[in-house]
Amino acid sequence: MDAKSGVQEHIKTIEPKLLEMSHRIHAHPELGYEEEQACAWLSESLHDAGFSVETGICDLPTAFVARAGNGPLHLAICCEYDALPGIGHACGHNVIAAISLGAGMAAARIADDAGLTISVIGTPAEERGDAGGKILLLERGAFEGVHAAMMVHPSPKDSAMPRIIAASMFDVFYTGKESHASAHPELGINAADALTVAQTAIGLLRQHIRSTDR
Repeated sequence: MDAKSGVQEHIKTIEPKLLEMSHRIHAHPELGYEEEQACAWLSESLHDAGFSVETGICDLPTAFVARAGNGPLHLAICCEYDALPGIGHACGHNVIAAISLGAGMAAARIADDAGLTISVIGTPAEERGDAGGKILLLERGAFEGVHAAMMVHPSPKDSAMPRIIAASMFDVFYTGKESHASAHPELGINAADALTVAQTAIGLLRQHIRSTDR
């Protein structure tokens, strides 16, 4: 049996456990940086599968890294597990967690033969935008020495190489100046007008730029 067939066979063996993990995380949604149960469940499963596991990495209590194999090619599999406020796992991070768990466990079976080092990296708080776990982990060195990182995200259709749009979040403040609206409106500055102009201009700009530039 070749390496690929061995991995596929192992996935079939552990499939019930992966489904159970997905359902368990879905039934117990936790917000970003509060994913104590999910982090513990995933870490324990990887430890039981023979991985060396370190939790609380990079000063993030609900982040972890689990490693197997000692090959020269270092592959990281990112594992998300936070939920949305007031909604739960609408983004399918419970599925991502289970898939990453299974991919890591299956790849570990052939890691040494294939010349791989496998790291399953628990990345908390994906829904936090600029304060997300991956950003902090990257800045604090969790991905040092990794040659490639990958993950799977649920979608209505299959796509091996989806186009991902980067996003950056920031606050904009508009400051006005008071004036009598009837007697001396020209002496005032209407902050709401500035906001309206900006919102309209951004909306008009979107139809004139390529989708790759959004």
